[in-house]
Amino acid sequence: MSSTNFKQTISWAFYDWANSAFATTVMAGFFPIFFKQFWSLGADVTVSTFKLGIANSLAGIIIAILAPVLGAIADKGNWKKNFLLIFALLGVVMTGSLYFVAQGQWQIAVIFYVLAVIGFTGGNIFYDALLINVAPKNKLDMVSALGYAFGYLGGGLLLALNVLMILYPQKFGLSNSVQAIQLSFVTVAVWWALFSIPLFIYVRETKNTTKILKSKTIISGFKQLYCTLKKIKEYKIVFIFLISYWFYIDGVDTIIRMAVDYGLSLGFDEKSLLLSLLLVQFIGFPSALLFGKIGERIGAKNAIGFTIVAYIGITFWSFFMNQVWEFYVLAVFIGLVQGGIQALSRSFYTSIIPPNQAGEFLGFYNMMGKFAVVLGPALMGVVAILTGNPRYSVFAVTFLLVIGGTVLYFVKPPKVCH
Repeated sequence: MSSTNFKQTISWAFYDWANSAFATTVMAGFFPIFFKQFWSLGADVTVSTFKLGIANSLAGIIIAILAPVLGAIADKGNWKKNFLLIFALLGVVMTGSLYFVAQGQWQIAVIFYVLAVIGFTGGNIFYDALLINVAPKNKLDMVSALGYAFGYLGGGLLLALNVLMILYPQKFGLSNSVQAIQLSFVTVAVWWALFSIPLFIYVRETKNTTKILKSKTIISGFKQLYCTLKKIKEYKIVFIFLISYWFYIDGVDTIIRMAVDYGLSLGFDEKSLLLSLLLVQFIGFPSALLFGKIGERIGAKNAIGFTIVAYIGITFWSFFMNQVWEFYVLAVFIGLVQGGIQALSRSFYTSIIPPNQAGEFLGFYNMMGKFAVVLGPALMGVVAILTGNPRYSVFAVTFLLVIGGTVLYFVKPPKVCH
């Protein structure tokens, strides 16, 4: 790899380092805790779980609607980095704004959170689309895994600092853990903004050679989307994989977003749950890199299938948990497979789509994933409400993983990719 390509690759991966702080500290960690214990103070645990599930699902609906259209527009107008900047700024500002939400104001917290999630997931459409610009075909698995590895390490380092702030607030000049959690939202916003800079400076976007007037870019983007909707069934491998991905990644994302809420509902203390998140992050760092090599050795599809089976086992383990140490065991196994399934799914999909329509097709990819997140958290919330027992909600995740794994079996990768 030349020095120029190396600089672009590292700069691209640093965006994962930047925005993963939101995924770990906010989505997976502090927002569920603060939402249940501060913004929804006094509400029944099943009711707060339902509210959190609906909030995640609402964000998923919005980004699912926007994703393919935005991807098509970005492809036509060579605006991937511009759109990434817009969504990243939305995420940064809304995350920082959570600092100002007072106790009991769960509605305002949901609005800011939904907008921040839209910034996070919307930006990832264009971040993913830039993968083709920084990695050759034979290195897609490894570079994709590098991004996730950077994400686990960067997100884990900031999460560790934020956990220390909660455990020892006085040492940081804070009065209590509530103030520490509020300040953590600000640290995520600053971290996200700061470490996004290398991508915007060093990553070069491959330009669409077709000349299109700016005034016609949006119309052209919609036309491209319409054409792709009509012909997508011609790309059978892409079509079948997207169905599979829709189901199994929903199970994965639901675990990421709802695991801490689930642990709180079982009566586990917040400090133990946050420490388990740290385990996931620091185990996920080397594991993501390892799965990049495994994908090159046995094929990305086979490696993805292995991780789905592992996740099914994880959901059964979580149903029977009674002790905090069991949650730590759960965290270890999630850390081992989470980065792998995310990185390999992205690289496998990138390898089977037309490269000149990467933004649009990755818009579909993100649409399927985020529209699936509409289903998972809401299902968990509904099952918890109907049964009155949050334990049964994990089987909604099992159901999604089984369907995704079954459909993946019918994905037949071509010997020569597009």
